Amino acid sequence: MTGLSPRERLLRALRGEEVDRPPVICPGGMMNAAIVEVMDDTGSALPAAHHRADLMGRLALDVEAETGFENFGLPFCMSIEAEALGSEIDYGSRECEPKILREAFPSVGKTALPPAGAIARNVRAGAVLESLSALSRSRPDIPAIGCITGPVSAAASLVEPVSFLKELRRDREGAHRFISQVTEELVRWAALMAENGASVITIADPTATGEILGPALFEEYTLHYVNVLAQAIHDLGLPVIVHICGDLRIVKRYLPRLRGDALSVDAMVNLAGLKEEYSDLVTMGNLSTYLLHSGSNATIRSGAEALLRRGIDIIAPACGLSTATPLEHLRVFTETIRKR
Repeated sequence: MTGLSPRERLLRALRGEEVDRPPVICPGGMMNAAIVEVMDDTGSALPAAHHRADLMGRLALDVEAETGFENFGLPFCMSIEAEALGSEIDYGSRECEPKILREAFPSVGKTALPPAGAIARNVRAGAVLESLSALSRSRPDIPAIGCITGPVSAAASLVEPVSFLKELRRDREGAHRFISQVTEELVRWAALMAENGASVITIADPTATGEILGPALFEEYTLHYVNVLAQAIHDLGLPVIVHICGDLRIVKRYLPRLRGDALSVDAMVNLAGLKEEYSDLVTMGNLSTYLLHSGSNATIRSGAEALLRRGIDIIAPACGLSTATPLEHLRVFTETIRKR
C-alpha cells in the first residue's frame, strides 16, 4: 500500500486498518512540538502565537515542516480551558509554556462557572478555531488535531489542587457535579473544533492517572468522564486519541473500557505487552521525551526502530516535550519512521 496522505494514514491507523507504515505525530496540547529551535529558525514565536490566529497557524506550519511530524496540533498548551472558565494564567515565554497562576475556586463546593459557552468566547480559543479552519482548508492532506484537556485535569486546573484531590473522596456529590459541568463545556469546545476542520481530537488527562487517583477513583472519575467526552466527540463524527500519563499497571484492567480510538501512553508503559494482552487496542507512543532531549542520534534512532519492530500503531513522543529539545533529535526520530 503506497501513496497515503498523512491524514489518511492516521485515520486508517485509528480505525485499525492496514497502512503502509505507522504515522509519526506529535498532537499538540500537552504534547507540543513548538520547540525553541523551531521558533528561532522561522521567526514564529510564543507567547504571541497563543493569542493570534495568523501567528498560531504559521507556527503550526513551521513545526510540521521543520520537525517532520505528520500533523498540525493546536493549541500549544493546556491552559485555554482553565482561563476561559476562570483561572488566572501566566502566558509564559518562548522557553516556558503557559501555567496557572491562581485557580478560580477554593473547593468543588464553592464553584460558579461562567455562562455556557465560555470557552467559545475566549480570545485564545478563537485563535485556535481560526487556525484549525485555515490549516485544514489550505493543507487537507495533513491531519489537523484539536487538543482538549481531559475532564479531571480541566477541573483540577480550576480548583485548588490539594482540595480538589481530597474532595474526590470527601465530597463525591460536589466533585461529580463540578466535573460534569466542566465536561459539558469540553463537549462544546470539541464541537467547535469539529466545525472548524479538526480531523482528530486528542484528550490529554495528566492529572487523571492511576498513580495519582488509585484504581477506584480512576474508574469512578477518569473512565467515566473521559468516556462521556469521547462519546460526544464520536457523535460529532471524529476519532479520539486518549493520553493517560504515568504507569498504567494498577489501572490496566480498565483500559479496554476507554472509548478512545487510540491510547497514548508514557515511556514506562510496555506498549507491545498491552498490544499482546488487548489485541483490539490501537496503541500510540511512546519514545521517551528524556531520550529525545538528551540522547544521542544513535539511541534515538534505535528507540524509534524498536517501536517499529514492536508493531506500535501510531508513533509519537511519550509525553510533553521539553522546549529545549534539539531539532536534530526530532528529525532523526521522524525520519527513522518515515523512511521505513
